[in-house]
Amino acid sequence: MAGGKRKKTQQAEIKRIPSFRARRITVLVVMALACASLIWQSVDRQVLDTAFLQEQGESRYLRVMSVSASRGMITDRNGEPLAISTPVKSVTANPRRLQGDAQTIGALASTLGLNPDRLRRQLSSDRGFVYLKRRINPDLADAVQKLDLEGIDLLPEYRRFYPSGEVVSHMVGFTNIDDQGQEGLELLYDDWLNGTDGAKRVIKDGKGRVVEQVENIQSPSPGRDLVASLDRRLQFLAYRELKAAVNKHKAKSGSAVILDVRSGEILAMVNSPSYNPNASRGNDLSRLRNRVVTDVFEAGSTIKPFTVAAALEKGRFKPDTPVDVTPGQMKVGRYLVRDKRNYGMIDVATVLRKSSNVGVSKIALSMEPEVLWKVFGSLGFGEATGSQFPGESSGRLPFFSDWSAFEQATLSFGYGLSVTPLQLARAYAVLANDGVRLPVSLLKLDRTPDGVRVMRKSTARSVIKMLEAVVSQEGTAPLAAIPGYRVAGKTGTAKKSVAGGYAEDKYLALFVGMAPASNPRLVMAVFIDEPGGDEYYGGLVAAPVFSKVMSGALRLMNIPPDKPWQENTLMARLGDQG
Repeated sequence: MAGGKRKKTQQAEIKRIPSFRARRITVLVVMALACASLIWQSVDRQVLDTAFLQEQGESRYLRVMSVSASRGMITDRNGEPLAISTPVKSVTANPRRLQGDAQTIGALASTLGLNPDRLRRQLSSDRGFVYLKRRINPDLADAVQKLDLEGIDLLPEYRRFYPSGEVVSHMVGFTNIDDQGQEGLELLYDDWLNGTDGAKRVIKDGKGRVVEQVENIQSPSPGRDLVASLDRRLQFLAYRELKAAVNKHKAKSGSAVILDVRSGEILAMVNSPSYNPNASRGNDLSRLRNRVVTDVFEAGSTIKPFTVAAALEKGRFKPDTPVDVTPGQMKVGRYLVRDKRNYGMIDVATVLRKSSNVGVSKIALSMEPEVLWKVFGSLGFGEATGSQFPGESSGRLPFFSDWSAFEQATLSFGYGLSVTPLQLARAYAVLANDGVRLPVSLLKLDRTPDGVRVMRKSTARSVIKMLEAVVSQEGTAPLAAIPGYRVAGKTGTAKKSVAGGYAEDKYLALFVGMAPASNPRLVMAVFIDEPGGDEYYGGLVAAPVFSKVMSGALRLMNIPPDKPWQENTLMARLGDQG
C-alpha cells in the first residue's frame, strides 16, 4: 500500500518538471536562421556582389597618385639648352600616420637639414599631406629612403636647371617652387612651356610606400619646347665683356643688346650685375630687372643721327651743308647750348663726327617741331617695341605741341626724351636696314617679318656714311673700330637726371653701332651706368665693349670683312698695350 503511494507521488513530481523542448526548438531555429543569414551574406559579398568588399579593401591599399609633367625646354637658336627640367624627388609626410616621437623627428630633421622644432610644428598638422622639402638632390633622397619612416614619402617632381646660369638669366628668367614662370621667357611663355600632369593608380604597403603600379589613369603631357632668338655664343661674349667693363670702371651697372638687322631677332641681351637662376636669389630684387627693356634713360648724343635724318628727309640739308657753330655756344630762350669747343664753320657730317650740340640744335630748330616728333615716333620712341617682354617700358616722347624752343633743341641731342636700350638699338637697326623698321623678336624666326618703311633708303645710307666718320681717328669713337670691317656708330655721354636738374658727377656712357657698315648685319647698343673715375665718356667706356663683342660676333657668324686689313696707328698702339 505504502509502495503504491510512493510511486504515485514520484509520477506527480515528474509531471511538475517544466519541459524546455519549445525553447530548444526556438533557439535552434534562430541559430539556423543566423547561420543561413551569415552564409547568404558571405555568398552575396564574395560571389554575387563583390563591389563593396573590393571597395573597402582597395581604400586601404590602393591610391591615386599625380604624375608630374615635364616643362618644355628652352634652347638658343642653335639648339643649345638654356633651360631644362630634370627629374627629382620631394619629401612629403602624412602627419596622421607618422609617429612623431622625438627620435624620429630628430633623425628626419638632421637628414633634411631642417629645424627640429619647426618640423615638429609642421608634423602636428591634422592634414593628410604636407611638403617637408621640395626638389632635393638624389643623394639626399636616398638618405631619406634609408630612414624607412612610416608616413614619409618621396614624390617624383621636376626641377628647372639653367646650364648657362647668370649669363642668360635676364632673358630666360626662372620658375618658382611650383614650376611656374616668374621672369623672362619663363613667364612670358608660361602657358606654352607648361605641361599637363597625369595620374596613376598604385598599391602602397603599410608604411605608405609604393609597391606596385596598377594602372595608368592619364598619361602626363609634357610642355612644348621653345626656341629663343639668342645665340648663346654671342650671349657669353657680350656678358663677359660687359661685366669686365662694369668692374673696370666701377660702374653701377651695364646693359647691352645685339639685334640681327635683317630679321629683328635679339641675338644677345645682357646685364651686369646679374644673378644665378639656379641658386637662391636673396632680397636684392634689383638684380632681377632686365634693364635692357625695363629701364629708361636720356640717351644723349646717340639721338643726334635721327635729328640729322629728319633734316635730310625734309630736303633742307645734305651731308655737306655748312652749319656755323661759332662761337661754340648758342642762346636759346633763357638758356645756353654749348659745345666742348668752338668748331667754327662745319658741315652736317662734321656735326655728327664732332658731336656738336650747337650744330644739331640749329638743324633741329630749322624744322617744325612736328617734323622732328614724327620722325622720332616712327623710329619707335615713346612706344613699346612689341617684344611683350614682362615689364617692358615704352619710354617717353613728349608731344610736340608742348615743346619750347629750348626743349626742341635739347631733344635733338637726347635730353627730354627717355628710351630703353632695346628701343635705341631698334632705331639704329632702322638705319642699318635701309630705313625699314622691323618688329623685334625674342624667338627664332622661320622667315623675315614684314617691315614698315619710315625713311628713304638714301637718307639711311647717308646717315650711316656720316656715322662711319665717328669711328675714325678724327671722330669721338676710334676705340669702336674693328680691323678689317667698316663700322658706323655714335657715342653718347649723358648727365643723369636727379631731383631738381642734372647731376654734375653722374653720367651714362653709351655707344650704339653697326657692322659691317657697307651692308650692316648686326646692331649693338652698350650702356654703362655711372662709370667711376676720370673715364666716363661713351667713346672711352662703352665703345671698347662694342669693338670687342662685335669683332667676335662677326667672326662667329662668318660675316666677311668689308675693309682691307690695315693696322692703323691707334690699333697698333692698343695692341702694344696688350
